[in-house]
Amino acid sequence: MPAESPKKSLQTLLTATEYRPPAGFAAFPTAIHHASTVLFKDVAALRAGNWQDKSGYTYGLHGTPTTFTLEARLAEIEGGQHCLLAPSGLAAIAMVDLALLKSGDDVLLPDNVYNPNRELGNWLARDFGISARYYDPLIGSGIAALIQPNTQLIWTEAPGSVSMEVPDLPAICRAAHERGVLVALDNTWSAGIALRAFDLGVDIVMQALTKYQSGGSDVLMGAVITRDKSLNHKIELAHMRLGFGVSADDVYLVLRGLATMKLRFDAHDAGARKVATWLKARPEIGRVLHPALADCPGHAIWQRDFSGAGGLFSVLFDARYSEAQTDRFVDSLRLFKIGYSWGGANSLCVPYRIQTMRRDWTDAGQLVRFNIGLEDPADLIADLEQALLTLA
Repeated sequence: MPAESPKKSLQTLLTATEYRPPAGFAAFPTAIHHASTVLFKDVAALRAGNWQDKSGYTYGLHGTPTTFTLEARLAEIEGGQHCLLAPSGLAAIAMVDLALLKSGDDVLLPDNVYNPNRELGNWLARDFGISARYYDPLIGSGIAALIQPNTQLIWTEAPGSVSMEVPDLPAICRAAHERGVLVALDNTWSAGIALRAFDLGVDIVMQALTKYQSGGSDVLMGAVITRDKSLNHKIELAHMRLGFGVSADDVYLVLRGLATMKLRFDAHDAGARKVATWLKARPEIGRVLHPALADCPGHAIWQRDFSGAGGLFSVLFDARYSEAQTDRFVDSLRLFKIGYSWGGANSLCVPYRIQTMRRDWTDAGQLVRFNIGLEDPADLIADLEQALLTLA
């Protein structure tokens, strides 16, 4: 007969228990596993643990069943094999840079790149001896002329999240791979739904899960997805060395959002096209920068490579309007709130000083970016119409 367990004090009972719930529970939601410390059954298991082996667990920072589930699902959605989570989209970008670049290396970034990525590139150049150079986002195969012997990485963004040019990804990837250079894509605009990046030759896909995957404007998270195991290994080492972890509760919110993501993305897309088409006909608007419209730079490439457009686009006001006037327009909006980001249910609006952001920008007019949420497009158009009256 096994010996009876010694009687435990109340404090020990409050801290430790031998109870285990019965097996067999099943439900649609993924369970939320909160853990920093992971328990091992014995010393042999402790010593055999490998944090890079996702068949087991070693420490909460390296993953739990909750985070592993989201990583696997994101990789499936993108058509990749491996995924790593980061605390934000920018953290994911930094993880890629620090995994693949060292002092003396060179990185190429499109001139329409997400501005925090530009700031990161400038920081790498200023303090880490890594040259960061910027190229015309519509350069296509011409990027071959910019590749140097020390170029290790080319960032792309499809489209640029402010000025909306659509790059020729296959042409850039062919030129890069001929010289042994990796291509990373910020694929946040299409949410991995409307662009099959790996099929076009991209090596690394970055997503800001803050946007459509969450859908609630309440989560910060990023992901890096790859197909190549050795490439993932390099990024995984940076992930570990930087100590990047994400909250299990936030992971659950993203997992919960995945089931409705395409439905929401399509609704954003339909609403944005209606609003963009209406704005295009307005005399106050000089140009609508929406990749699905024929006069947006790179539209033909968008038609070839994309299956949708989501809710984000920009406009250039007629050159006769000053910054003060367009700022008054933005301030007069009621349904549109002023704020960065996109992919949430609520419509947003942000004015940009694009002439100060881009080296080669020549178009006149004040730029304003819109995120079209899930409100009725007719109500959004009415809001825009009343705000346009303030320009007079």
